[in-house]
Amino acid sequence: MHSEKRLPCWEEKIKKELAHLEEISQKRELVSTECAEQPWLTINGCRMLNLASNNYLGYAGDERLKKAMVDAVHTYGAGATASRLIVGNHPLYEQAEQALINWKKAEAGLIINSGYNANLGIISTLLSRNDIIYSDKLNHASIVDGALLSRAKHIRYRHNDLDHLEAFLKKSPIEARKLIVTDTVFSMDGDFAYLEDLVRLKERYNAMLMTDEAHGSGIYGKNGEGYAGHLHLQNKIDIQMGTFSKALGSFGAYVVGKEWLIDYLKNRMRGFIYSTALPPAILGAIKTAIELVQQEPERRSLLQTHSEYFREELTNYGFNICGSRSQIVPIVIGENEKAMEFAARLQKEGIAAIAVRPPTVPENEARIRFTVTALHDKKDLDWAVQKVSIIGKEMGVVE
Repeated sequence: MHSEKRLPCWEEKIKKELAHLEEISQKRELVSTECAEQPWLTINGCRMLNLASNNYLGYAGDERLKKAMVDAVHTYGAGATASRLIVGNHPLYEQAEQALINWKKAEAGLIINSGYNANLGIISTLLSRNDIIYSDKLNHASIVDGALLSRAKHIRYRHNDLDHLEAFLKKSPIEARKLIVTDTVFSMDGDFAYLEDLVRLKERYNAMLMTDEAHGSGIYGKNGEGYAGHLHLQNKIDIQMGTFSKALGSFGAYVVGKEWLIDYLKNRMRGFIYSTALPPAILGAIKTAIELVQQEPERRSLLQTHSEYFREELTNYGFNICGSRSQIVPIVIGENEKAMEFAARLQKEGIAAIAVRPPTVPENEARIRFTVTALHDKKDLDWAVQKVSIIGKEMGVVE
């Protein structure tokens, strides 16, 4: 008799890990979605209110961005031909980066292929084995991964606990290169970093300060330049990173700062040096989005109005929204299975909102993460709140 063929040990282990993820309700799947740039989308043929999108200002489907992309393709072609340091730095890069610099009122700026690539590259380029990184516990995974890649000592302070941060800073060697890094708007809780206090600490302890404006760019500040701009702290922050892929409705990321900083990144950042340039269509959309976001403050005002209303209504029903003060409005459910059931029931009622589970959030803090946009109607938000409250009561999330 032939013995049964066994799987290679590595394959067996991976499949067991996948099975375990399914058992604890942490296995993820890709779902086909249509019209995701609109306030109502379609999932598996079902029309649903879109409360899961990062298209905060509604620019992802804007006809002016589409036209800019088409014009760029007609002028420069469909794709990039090499990295920017070879033959990929076509004129649209210079135009888009100048628009970025003017918008952010910075000495210099650099467009990078994605937010993840930006954080990974910036942090691992500026820090090395003998340096220290102080990172908020709720920072985005790309910041954590950048710190790991740098091989610097990585210290995570309790979320927005600046006494905890200062206790670490006091113990640090005076000669060590130190970086404090934080999201400005936290992507899972929707609250803000205490930037004024972080500026004071970085000055007191001779550290660099880096901010991630992924969820603040376009939304805060007089011209949408970000939360640091809203607080008039642009000139106090050494490294400002952000994305074009959320409120600005396009793709890619940026970093702005002193000219020497940007020059150093161009020469040392591996993710920049060894990546193919972005296609011209994306750069055309970026440039147009930067221009539009400064010309249309009414979109930001409408977003703030919708967000405040949605937060207040959910709080009134007794939901824990994690102290959110932004367009990101989570409700804490607790167990993974319960969060998945809550999300499934929302979809059955016609609301697209995702269950966020560990490791994205801490254990036993699984949640539904709602995001509000300027495109939503108040009546749609009213309807959604009613559905959420009914499900919350039936499942024992609220009384």
